[in-house]
Amino acid sequence: MENHSIIIYILLAVIVTNLIRVTPMFFIKGQIQNRFVRSFLYYVPYVTLAVMTFPDMILTTTSPLPGILALVAGIVAAWKRLGLFPVAAICCIIAYIC
Repeated sequence: MENHSIIIYILLAVIVTNLIRVTPMFFIKGQIQNRFVRSFLYYVPYVTLAVMTFPDMILTTTSPLPGILALVAGIVAAWKRLGLFPVAAICCIIAYIC
C-alpha cells in the first residue's frame, strides 16, 4: 500500500469522525428539554460499555461457566453498592478461581 493512500484513509477517517460529532451542534440549539431524550442520552455511554464488554466476559474463558459466575457475582456486588474497583476485583478473582 502506498503512503499516499494511507494518508487519504486517515484524513477520511478524521473527517467522518468529526462530522458525526459536530453535526448535532448545527441542529440542536440550546439545552435539550425533552426528558426522554435527555434520559436516553444519559444512558448511552453505559449501554455502549456494557455491549462492548458483556460478550468478552463470557467468551474469554475456556468455558462460559467462569464468565457467567463472575458476571452474576459482579451484578450482586454492584447491587450491594460496592465501587467499580471492588466489583471488578471480585469478578476477576472468581473467574480466575473457576
